Amino acid sequence: MTALIVLFLLGIANFTLHSAVLDSGHAMLQHMPGSIRRLGGRLTLLAEFAVLVVAMLLSANGWGAVAWIYGGYSALNALSAWLILTRRI
Repeated sequence: MTALIVLFLLGIANFTLHSAVLDSGHAMLQHMPGSIRRLGGRLTLLAEFAVLVVAMLLSANGWGAVAWIYGGYSALNALSAWLILTRRI
């Protein structure tokens, strides 16, 4: 149960960072394919949601390592969002 709560909180953080990057207007966002840019890139949030749901389902069914993998994924998301939002890349 604790793993699901942690995954859920990490998911909220991932969605927040993802939205901030989409709203940043960074030049790199212009290089996304047109099909993904529709609706301001919000379709990519659907993929983020799918990753979270799969991680939570697997974790709930005894795949505890998935929580660690999702934690690593979240750390990479945080690092990349920081790089983009601070215009370091």
